[in-house]
Amino acid sequence: MIALFVLLSLLFLWGTVSRRLARWSVTAPIAFAVAGLLLAGGEHPVLALDMETHTFQRGVELVLAVMLFTDATEAREYGRLEKSVGEVRLLALALPASVVLAVLAGALLFPGTSWWLLGVTALVVMPMDLAPILMFLRDQRVPLRVRAALNIEGGFNDGLISPLFVFCVANLVTAEGDSVGDLVLDAFEGAAYAVLAGSAVGLVANGVTRRALAAGWATATDLRLAGLALPFVAYAASVLLGGNGFVAAFVAGLWYARAARALGKDHLSLAHDAAYLMSLAVWFTFGKLIADEFAEGADLAVIGYALLALTVARMVPVVLSLIGTSFSWPERWAIGWLGSRGVTSIVFAVLAYTQLPSPDAAFVVNAMSMTVLLSIFLHGITVEPVARWFERRTASAAVTEKG
Repeated sequence: MIALFVLLSLLFLWGTVSRRLARWSVTAPIAFAVAGLLLAGGEHPVLALDMETHTFQRGVELVLAVMLFTDATEAREYGRLEKSVGEVRLLALALPASVVLAVLAGALLFPGTSWWLLGVTALVVMPMDLAPILMFLRDQRVPLRVRAALNIEGGFNDGLISPLFVFCVANLVTAEGDSVGDLVLDAFEGAAYAVLAGSAVGLVANGVTRRALAAGWATATDLRLAGLALPFVAYAASVLLGGNGFVAAFVAGLWYARAARALGKDHLSLAHDAAYLMSLAVWFTFGKLIADEFAEGADLAVIGYALLALTVARMVPVVLSLIGTSFSWPERWAIGWLGSRGVTSIVFAVLAYTQLPSPDAAFVVNAMSMTVLLSIFLHGITVEPVARWFERRTASAAVTEKG
């Protein structure tokens, strides 16, 4: 009961002072991570979090399911743009190249480490999450196509990485006698069941909700509850079939995006609020992780790996993949730099922590903790200068045209 009291009190306090704290660049991720560090970290925490329980694992999977669902529906909104924003290149070229570079960086800095473990770590630290730079995506000073490219990539990359993450984790925990072929087959079956369950839920919900509104069976307000239930329904349906629950939620969101647009911009407001609320709990957990991981300091190799993951491994593939598009060079570098890390990486790391042997789990969590910690601060302090640069650039171009 004390845990519930403390967490809800924190939520209330944040809701009353969030705008004030934003003036000092104190975002929700920073605030709740600090709260987690102070209240759940250390040898004698005020709140004890047991991350090894099955219930905790299911909880973080549901967090990711809701986030993937809302990301999928929101990213599809940018389909109204007349021109491509490089999303295919970012997802099909830059994302795989970034994972490969992260694996190679790990091999360089941590010689002798299993390639499967390096693969899991790369898949944990490379998916971008836009929570640390959320204000940037709403900043009108930034060109819409830049914001759209980041939003679409952020909405889709974690859904694409999820099956590969599950496969690599399975290779590390596989029982003796299971071949790689067996694991590939299992991963394929899990993904197939997820796509089947997600598609069925999304398509049926798409038709039923639109019909319900047109026939007057329910009001738009009532249907918000239906939208909130969908990611949980898709997750549960996939798990019952033996599939990947959060991939199913992502697929359901893709199919349901059309109904969401038809039902109005506020139709998924409850789902978005739920995703935001659940993400705050994840940031609180992150505070405990960094308190535990860096109580005795940080290894230089881990810091170097995190910096490479945030810079070279991310920026080089993105910039190169966008060559030949309408993006200017500064826009390409901005998209490459602003690949912030957040809830997705934390959730993947927690899932790895609950499934991998202790040494492997510690390695993954340590690398993730440093990467996300650096991302919060480095991306948090640079979004405003980048937005100002775009503003000055637009103003200069306007003066040139008038001249």
